[in-house]
Parts: sequence; structure tokens; C-alpha cells
Amino acid sequence: MNAVYVHIPFCRHICSYCDFCKVLHIKTFVDDYLDALQNEIINTYDGELIKTLYIGGGTPSCLTHQERIKLFRILENFKKTPDCEFTFECNPDDITEDLLDDIVRGGVNRVSIGVESFDKNNLKFLERKIDYKDLANKLEMLRNRGITNINLDLMYALPNEKMSTLRRDVNNLINLNPTHISTYSLIIEEHTKLSNNKTEYISEDEDRKMYDYICKTLGKHGYNHYEVSNFAKEGHESKHNITYWLNQEYYGFGLGASGFKGGVRYTNTKNLSEYINHRYRKEELLLTIKDQMDNEIMLGFRLLKGIDINNFYDKYGKNIQEVYPVEPLLKDKVLIYKAGYLYINPKYIYTMNEILTKLI
Repeated sequence: MNAVYVHIPFCRHICSYCDFCKVLHIKTFVDDYLDALQNEIINTYDGELIKTLYIGGGTPSCLTHQERIKLFRILENFKKTPDCEFTFECNPDDITEDLLDDIVRGGVNRVSIGVESFDKNNLKFLERKIDYKDLANKLEMLRNRGITNINLDLMYALPNEKMSTLRRDVNNLINLNPTHISTYSLIIEEHTKLSNNKTEYISEDEDRKMYDYICKTLGKHGYNHYEVSNFAKEGHESKHNITYWLNQEYYGFGLGASGFKGGVRYTNTKNLSEYINHRYRKEELLLTIKDQMDNEIMLGFRLLKGIDINNFYDKYGKNIQEVYPVEPLLKDKVLIYKAGYLYINPKYIYTMNEILTKLI
């Protein structure tokens, strides 16, 4: 247990595509929520040394100065390694000198910003506001404060989006020179505005072309494609997210947060009233060894370098080929074995879900 996720559900505005656990920022709720969060942490955290701490949402940066101070005092309960990767999600509009003072003082050394797009039509569809020049200035503010490890999110495959729009978005991201870029093909989730409006997907062929363009272009500009949707400059892969993809255990605190501890996957309630009243858990599931191996496959193959088969044996006492039908996929060169790792042939990474279906 060396990773912690903390969920801050508050937002100034609810975006059309968002299905994360979120509520509008209402001051009367925030203090009670932070009190409940502190109680959950004190009564659940076992004092391990933490290597990664991720504050997500929601929009953590929408908290006021006093609310941020309270949050960072709560986070002092965690024992962090000197090189702990400490990520804080931000909305560009929230980045001010005061915010930077607070997060730097709190120990944050990595920031993740949901850009999604720079195109006015895409932004209207997503119900977001981003200005390239303003964002460039905000990134300069971050770097001047010593926070140089910066992730920017990109969303693509939106209805009516053209390749020319995607090219501009990708070029703008590259020009901003973040150390990490996360890319997401639009998913229309239930209970979102997009779902309620019966939004339709673009064609799979067009989605594939966009994905291939992103991979090729970011690769040319020094971004290592290390996970299906993630690209990083050397040494700047997300240590926190790699914890998930390696199927390692981690804490999840806060409304709707999920965790994996002692072989149990748990999910917290999404009901704010229940959470504030310290009724945290919605469900807990004790995983069988087969469940854990299946998760190892589903998560591990997201990494371009794949699964360490010796580590798989050490964890489960079984050779991977004894449990899963990998031989036919190796024969067809859909899977590749090299230097102790089993991974999906990069030519087929876009069809990962189909490959997983054949394995599990």
C-alpha cells in the first residue's frame, strides 16, 4: 500500500460529458465534507509510507483558500516519502497566485489540467472554457513556482469533429510542452447531459484514424506511448496511475472513491449526506485469486510494455500460459513475448478490448 487517491467532488460547473462523482460547490457542504474525509482517513489509513498521492475530482482547485488550507492539514496525516509524487487536479481558471502559494506550501509537485480541446465548437459541446494564451500564462506561473511536472488532458472523437480540428488541438498541446499528455476518446456515459441528449458516436474508422494520428504525432515529438491512452516525456510517466495498471493495492478516500486493500476492492457511497454522516462504504468485494489474475490481465495489458511474467508467477504461483490461452495469440503475433514481458503487438493495441475478450 504505497498509493493514495483522495476525491474532492466539488465543481463550479458540471460539464456535459462528466460522469465522475461530483456536486456543485456549495460552501455549507464543504466543511462538513472535509470533516468526514478527515475521519475516514484517520480511521482507515494504517500509517504506510506513501509514494504517490493524487487529489482528484470533481475540481479540487475550486476550493477556497480556507478550504484548501483545511484540506492540506488533513493530508498531513499521510507519511510521504521524500520523492512522493503529489498530484493536484486544476482547472485553468482557478490557477492564481494564491492557489499556487497554497499547493506549493502543501507539497504538490505535479499538476493535472483538463484541457480537453481548444476548438470553440468542441468546447461548447463539452461545456468548457479554455483559452490558449491564458493557459500558456498559467503554465508559466506553475513552472516559475517549481511545478514542472504537468499533465494536460485531451478529448477527441467528438461528434462532427474533423481531423483538422484534432491536428490543431494536438499541435497546441505540443507547443505548451507538458511533460505528460492523457488522451480520451469520447465515451457517452449514462446519466450525463450527452446521454440524455441522445448524442451519437462518430464512426469507429474515424475514431481509429484519430487515435493513430495522436500516437504517431506525439511519438515524433518525444512523448513515449507507455499506456493505451497516456504519453510522457522520459521519466515523467504517472507513477500513481501505474499503481493501478500494475494491479497493486491502494487507498481511495472520499465520496465515490474506490480502493483496493487486503485483497478487497471497495467503493465509497456517492450519496453526499451518507458520506458526511460517516457511512462511507457502498460495497466491498473480496477478490478470488482468479479475480485478481483477471484484473492483472485487463490492467497490465494497458501498458505498452505489458506484463512481467515472472512477477505474475511470484504473485499467483502460476504461469500465465497455464491460466490464459496466450499461445494462439502469440502464434498470430497479436501478443509478443520479449525480455520477460508479454505485451500486445502495438499494431493491435487499438483492438485491446477484443483481445482481452479472447483471453478472459
